Amino acid sequence: MKKFTLIGLLCAAFLLGYGFSRLTNPVNSGPRVTGIGGIFFKAKDPATLKAWYSKNLGIRMSGYGSTFEWHQGIDSTKKGFTSWAPFKETTKYFQPSEKQFMINYRVEGLDQLLAQMKAAGIIPTDSIAKTSYGNFVHLMDPEGNKIELWEPITVENAPPGSVTTK
Repeated sequence: MKKFTLIGLLCAAFLLGYGFSRLTNPVNSGPRVTGIGGIFFKAKDPATLKAWYSKNLGIRMSGYGSTFEWHQGIDSTKKGFTSWAPFKETTKYFQPSEKQFMINYRVEGLDQLLAQMKAAGIIPTDSIAKTSYGNFVHLMDPEGNKIELWEPITVENAPPGSVTTK
């Protein structure tokens, strides 16, 4: 009977250890996209468009657009932010893409992610820009869409001067 108890304890210890390791070191750890940091698009008249969204949909605006505040699923005590911003249709910020929009992805491990992408032949269109609220770099996807990768300095960073929807 002691032999079965010992085997049972060993199996239980293994399963508890395995379960704990999966919780503390999930499969998706490491450099990766963690969410949408912002949606940027071209508009003929960004000021008028922002006013329309503010009046008709109640979105609070700043000079850049709006910032949607949310709480993280894993730790709901931590906030996150997603920017929404129309740009003048003549902006050069989206180049070399000719598309009307650009998506900003929040990432973890930007340097490691870029190393992986470079090894796969994906080269950024610029070098990493370091700001007070995070690090940014741009690249093109296979369809010619320019995307922006943003690694916030802290998870709760919001762009400066932003007004949240709360």
